[in-house]
Amino acid sequence: MEPDRILSIILMNKFEGIMKRLYIIFSITGMLLGQNSVVRQFSEAFADVAEKAKPAVVTIITNKKISMNWSGDNDMFFFFFPEQRNNQPREFKTNALGSGVIVDADKGYILTNNHVVDDVDAIQVKLMDKREFEATIIGTDPKSDLAVLQIEAKDLIEIKLGDSEQIRVGEWVMAVGSPFSENLSHTVTTGIVSALGRSNILNSQSYEDFIQTDAAINPGNSGGALLNMNGELIGINTAIATGGRERGNRGVGFAIPSNMVFRIMSDLVDKGYVTRSWLGVYIQELDDETARALELDTRNGALITDVVDGSPAEKSGLQEGDLIITFNGESISNPANLKNVVSLSSPESPSKVKIIRDGKNKTIKVRLEELPDEPQQLATKSTKESNEFGFRLKKLTESLRKKYGYDNEDALVVTNINLDGEAYQKGIREGDIIKRVGTQKISTVSQFNKLVEAARSKGAILILVKKPNGSSRFYTLEL
Repeated sequence: MEPDRILSIILMNKFEGIMKRLYIIFSITGMLLGQNSVVRQFSEAFADVAEKAKPAVVTIITNKKISMNWSGDNDMFFFFFPEQRNNQPREFKTNALGSGVIVDADKGYILTNNHVVDDVDAIQVKLMDKREFEATIIGTDPKSDLAVLQIEAKDLIEIKLGDSEQIRVGEWVMAVGSPFSENLSHTVTTGIVSALGRSNILNSQSYEDFIQTDAAINPGNSGGALLNMNGELIGINTAIATGGRERGNRGVGFAIPSNMVFRIMSDLVDKGYVTRSWLGVYIQELDDETARALELDTRNGALITDVVDGSPAEKSGLQEGDLIITFNGESISNPANLKNVVSLSSPESPSKVKIIRDGKNKTIKVRLEELPDEPQQLATKSTKESNEFGFRLKKLTESLRKKYGYDNEDALVVTNINLDGEAYQKGIREGDIIKRVGTQKISTVSQFNKLVEAARSKGAILILVKKPNGSSRFYTLEL
């Protein structure tokens, strides 16, 4: 090959190599510049949310007077220094710190936790611009740990309530509040949504549907804001899991979702208390073992273990062993989920409950009622209460058949028996079936009660009882 030709090829190869290296350099530079742009935009988005939200978050300082009784002969200090007894103060003032969120600037409504303002003598609200106001309580709801306060102030800034149903695990969120001290007011922390629908965090009597987040939440943050990246309020920060004696953040915090907050706030503002609905069932989690025993494909839902007498559930025809999978079109994942959905529905409202009964889907229409003052006592009483003979009857359902070992009996079964009652003394036991009263075949509790009343003038009734072992016998019970 000619020398000039060889030199030309060498130069061309070098030029191509240089061009390739320049291309790579420019590509990397462009990528880095692009990344810097994305990071900058991301950073500015957080800053915009914080700037917008901070003026709407308040610091709440509560005061309470505590009376001390210094009298008493066992006080060793006053035994040695009796002259000091009359010089000691009889009352002390204690204060506590919390946070709140302005949700209505015109009316001065502030959302916070019930535990922040519970049993206090005075509530002081401090704004970001350092103005301070005395707050009054509009309403509190200990069961959800929410409270609504009001201040008389102008030029307030509010936060818009967002839709907590739209958030997803993994989304970025921001917490704003006053951890530990007034000097740390309007502290901003960020993190992600770690989980949704957390329950059984505080206690079994609470209504819990918490958003879990790893945004730093500490004592004093209670009642503060949890925000999405649109700057909307999606939760009220309420609790932390410390994992030990430490009171600080360990990356597990909980917030009440905004949709629950809105429903409860509306009741507190309109009525001063929260109206909740009641279904009247005992429910349990559907674990894998129970699901396989009931031959169910799903592991979601709330399994009914008992129905309270006279409850909306009983009136509608819900039974033991029914698995509630949807309520008014909303999927039910577990008992806590059903509890929240039912409680936040309007009393006397017609509802559609989709269940699985004996392996088949069925829709039941239920008219909810307002939650009684002491539902637990009512449920316990109705569950354990026996009739005048000392036993409690229930219609045989598929789950009761499996429990007591019956096939296709259409009758009543004894589910509870009083050891001091006449029926037990005569030999009737839990799991026995009552098929007839006199000559009348029965299959419902109401039929049994009517036949008992009809026979009351005779002073006794005759019942046919079938034992789990298959034997049957007539028993006479006195009225």
